[in-house]
Amino acid sequence: MSNPDDRSEQEQRRRDERAALEQRGIDPYPYAWDVDAHAADILEAYDDDKHDPEAHDEPPYEVSIAGRITGLRVMGGSAFFDIRDESGTLQVYVRSQDLPDGFYDEVFTELLDIGDIVGIEGYVFRTNMGEVTVRAADAFQLLAKSLRPLPVVKETEEETYYEVTDKEFRYRQRYADLAVNPDTREVFRKRSTLVSTMRDFLDEQGCLEVETPVLQPVYGGASARPFKTHHNALDMPLYLRIADELYLKRLLVGGFEGVYEIGKDFRNEGLSRFHNPEFTMMECYVAYRDYRWMMDLTEDLLRTVTRTLHDTPTVEFEGHQIDLGGDWDRVPFFEAIEEQTGFDLYQDDADRVYEVANDELGLDEVDSDMDLGALLDEIFSETVEPTLIQPTFVTDYPVELSPLAKKHREKDGLVERFELVMAGREIANAFSELNDPEDQRERFEAQARQRAAEVDADVDPDDLIDEDYLRALEYGMPPAAGLGIGIDRLTMILTGQESIRDVILFPLLRPER
Repeated sequence: MSNPDDRSEQEQRRRDERAALEQRGIDPYPYAWDVDAHAADILEAYDDDKHDPEAHDEPPYEVSIAGRITGLRVMGGSAFFDIRDESGTLQVYVRSQDLPDGFYDEVFTELLDIGDIVGIEGYVFRTNMGEVTVRAADAFQLLAKSLRPLPVVKETEEETYYEVTDKEFRYRQRYADLAVNPDTREVFRKRSTLVSTMRDFLDEQGCLEVETPVLQPVYGGASARPFKTHHNALDMPLYLRIADELYLKRLLVGGFEGVYEIGKDFRNEGLSRFHNPEFTMMECYVAYRDYRWMMDLTEDLLRTVTRTLHDTPTVEFEGHQIDLGGDWDRVPFFEAIEEQTGFDLYQDDADRVYEVANDELGLDEVDSDMDLGALLDEIFSETVEPTLIQPTFVTDYPVELSPLAKKHREKDGLVERFELVMAGREIANAFSELNDPEDQRERFEAQARQRAAEVDADVDPDDLIDEDYLRALEYGMPPAAGLGIGIDRLTMILTGQESIRDVILFPLLRPER
């Protein structure tokens, strides 16, 4: 409960109204209301030729609706008000004579507010102004008294308009944002449609949706700092997963030929408009396929999702028209760097790459202690990635950046990997999966030494190697292709949102002061 000393005058008034309602025997929070219609359905279904109660002998179009009051216009003994439900906004008309004695004057006009949730039974008609409206002729009930006013941005003598425009407020109080901003609700409807379309597509491919552990004794599948916790009963450390990969590939060993998971991953790293410590990934693994096959599937998948959301393969993001319907470029990693910088770094050592990054390109985030993979990644991120606006597959990465990918079948020092870059950001990552247990062990050991040096110096590198996964590989994993897609970033682009916080219902924020 809020501190009485901190309440605004309006918040206190609403509490006084609640007390007055209770004194009149009106429960401000009843248990249920029978809803049989929604705003959008009523607006679509109403037909003057069939439903006009003044012109026809047909039974009236009767409905029972519920929603939040978002606009109120009182005119003596009658009033118009707007209610908003999940589907949209609808006008309601109420007259004093249609309500119990004294209810209109003593309750409706005195004790109800914008923001209250009400239920109405009545019939649908069209006003003289041409607006489809529900007349509250049969029943009117308060369903939830709002003790805190909705955020106001504009008020006139006739009407008050409610909207949340402050970004910080929207992220912290998403419930208020959703309550008054239809555009916000539409973003999250589209996000839900995006996920369900992706799920349907993968199901049609014959892939099985599965669930793998979020709490893991050894974190793996990516290079990132984990969140660490402790299980009291087993007295053992556990980590929130940074990727789903190693458990999903265990299932290929077990005989499933296509598996996928859509779930949360966690990385204990920085915040930005493209990064949140808790994020949603789709990871998919298909036996007997390689990364070339997975490129074709990724194109088909994302085109399907985009057309489902927009009926067109083209979207606008940050001033760019992004066309997912055309041919997607496929550019090798080192060729992309050479095209942007003029330097061919393929098979150069770390000293030479550092010299180029520091002396020739002037990149601020590099230092001489960085290994070859980190240097190449920084050069790519700074010079290439921002230039790739249209969907582009960057292929054939250096082995130092890809400890879980299969060695390239034709090019030394490279692996069969692609990243999908769009609007200057990585959206998807895929490999021809490494299934040689001896090769995998060598790469795990190198990665573990690097992690221990850079991320968690107190940990023995041997404790960072997933021995159970290596044991699984020793039973034999078929050749396979794997794909990971960042749902949050993809939603940003396909809904035109500028920050990852705009597509996560409850993003992580600093504590309120």
